[in-house]
Amino acid sequence: MSRFVIDASVVLTWCFPDENALLARKVALMFKQGDTAIAPSFWPHEVLNALLVGEKRKRISTPLIDAFLADLSRLPVELHTFTATDAFKRTQRLSREHELTAYDAAYLHLAEVAGLRLATLDKDLIGACRRSAVELV
Repeated sequence: MSRFVIDASVVLTWCFPDENALLARKVALMFKQGDTAIAPSFWPHEVLNALLVGEKRKRISTPLIDAFLADLSRLPVELHTFTATDAFKRTQRLSREHELTAYDAAYLHLAEVAGLRLATLDKDLIGACRRSAVELV
């Protein structure tokens, strides 16, 4: 069993079939095999926001969102809270250095400080991981 950092892009592919990806299936299998994940404390809000945007665009129904969130809440994902200093200094530096959103820089920061692999489908974040020597799932 292993532990890894997970970002919202991976789990959202489970809900939007037109965005299916091999990595998302691999991560689902990792959870089934007993692996666990960590994510920044804003992760549930980021996932929820994407689902609500999908609902507004008629890509997903309210009952499907509710069922998906119920399933998602059962996954072994530990939420990590950054200190203000971490967020304002280290994450800001990573954001500028790699031209990432502050949210994506937080995933990178978490993977760096925890020494864990990162599961993401975000192309900019993948590039930043490669430049930072952060291993990808």
